Amino acid sequence: MVEVLMESGGQEVVVPETGVSRATMPSEYTPKLDTLPATDISNSTQMISAGELTPIQEFYAGQSIFITGGTGFMGKLLVEKLLRSCSNLAFIYLLVRPKKGKDVHQRTEELFDDPLFAKLKEEHPKFRHQIISVSGDCSLPGLGMSPAERALLVREVSIVFHVAATVRFDEKLKLAVSINVQSPRDIMSLCKEMPKLKACIHVSTAYANCVYNPIEEKFYDVPIDGIKLISLVECMDDKLVDDISRPLLGKWPNTYTFTKAVAENIIRKEGADIPVGIFRPAVVISTYQEPIRGWIDNMYGPTGVAAGAGTGLLRTIHCDGSMKANVVPGDMTVNTLIASAWDVANIKNNNKNSNEIPIYNYVAKDNPITWDGLKELGAKYGLDIPPSRAVWYYSFRNTKSRLLHLFYVYFLHLLPALLVDTVTICLGKEPRMLKVYKKIHKFMDVLNYFTTKEWSFTNGAVHALVDKLDNRDRTLFNMDMRDVVWDTYFQNYMRGIRLYLIKDPIDTLPQARVRWQRMYWLHQGLKVILAYGFLRICWFALNTFISIIW
Repeated sequence: MVEVLMESGGQEVVVPETGVSRATMPSEYTPKLDTLPATDISNSTQMISAGELTPIQEFYAGQSIFITGGTGFMGKLLVEKLLRSCSNLAFIYLLVRPKKGKDVHQRTEELFDDPLFAKLKEEHPKFRHQIISVSGDCSLPGLGMSPAERALLVREVSIVFHVAATVRFDEKLKLAVSINVQSPRDIMSLCKEMPKLKACIHVSTAYANCVYNPIEEKFYDVPIDGIKLISLVECMDDKLVDDISRPLLGKWPNTYTFTKAVAENIIRKEGADIPVGIFRPAVVISTYQEPIRGWIDNMYGPTGVAAGAGTGLLRTIHCDGSMKANVVPGDMTVNTLIASAWDVANIKNNNKNSNEIPIYNYVAKDNPITWDGLKELGAKYGLDIPPSRAVWYYSFRNTKSRLLHLFYVYFLHLLPALLVDTVTICLGKEPRMLKVYKKIHKFMDVLNYFTTKEWSFTNGAVHALVDKLDNRDRTLFNMDMRDVVWDTYFQNYMRGIRLYLIKDPIDTLPQARVRWQRMYWLHQGLKVILAYGFLRICWFALNTFISIIW
């Protein structure tokens, strides 16, 4: 679990991928961990079988959809929701790349082993025939597809979701450009050849233009044209690209936000004559209601912080707790993404001569929660369900002062790690804790830009989209952030981290609580010892000072 947590910034490369293959101690709340119930959303199967399709279901009926990034967090949620709530679609073509010795067929089959798809299997057990794997790689020119695969997509596909990206904040610029800039350009080129194209949605991020404030639902200028950037990094060797990366980034804090901003510039120039839109989600965390509550499969951002704090590894983070944390639930984010394609198609149909490219900021503006609020609710519902592999009792704080944060880093992270590693060496074993904290601090460094600042977002396009939905679609594709009850959300979020992310079985909870109680008393005892030592030092210093004076 430690190794998973310490991915830089909680981020990893999420590049979709793939011959064409059809995949045949507070205790006021004690959660019931044996089940995480699904939401009570009306059964979409009943709607379809009764012929009472909603407008969004009608839009997707009989359509073939191409999805990049389908093996990542948002991609899996998107595939599941489309298959479950729009089951009368024709096919979903997933771009999948071979990885770790597994071909595209194996990776596609393994995709549906996730608990996320349990409800889909129950409602639509024969859904597998609707999934077609396409071998490719978003880091390669032309998405790494063969001419035959490309011709198939051009002939059949009518809706495109480009979700794939490397979300690693400190990714090398050359790879970040190939995935985050070149692949959107390749998607635009592909879409222009599709005679049936109804809508294409490029998934960006609410922080692509983080050097501006406020951030509106509009295009912003970038320091370099996307096509020029692609040409620039292609003609240089890796070392030279690394050397010029910082000057190229300018005000942007990392290669992720920079390349996502440049990618929007690509969409602006290349997508003017096709039905395309840009979807900018905030920080996407676990599901709120469907298909299972609290599902999460990555350590990105706040989730990595919650997991690190819960295991006793992370004890401080440089963060202004009064700032708003712009987090949104995964299921509601995907619902909005699905609806945005419907909206883009309608906008284009209603004004075929328009070159408008809609932009949707899906943010928590209407129902904000602060970083301190995240911390308090995380502790409220996390302390009663401790992980069985915790290394110490929970002791975490948001530290606004950077100087005080550094003091905590040395005193609460590095000093204990040094002591543990010293004992480990004396026992003839390999020391690990200092290496672990090196990764933790790298994780914190890429986050503090976002935890010490606050942005003002506009989200009028999302409000307008909600208003366009009829009541059935508002229920089936719930996207209104004003409906989120954060206290309820965190009950399931913390359970989901334990069950789906750390993969701590339910039957370990009784033993974990006993161990947690022991660590609590050790923690309190250590504080008493340290306080006593501090007082003795002060007393000694005072006596010495008095002796010198007299």
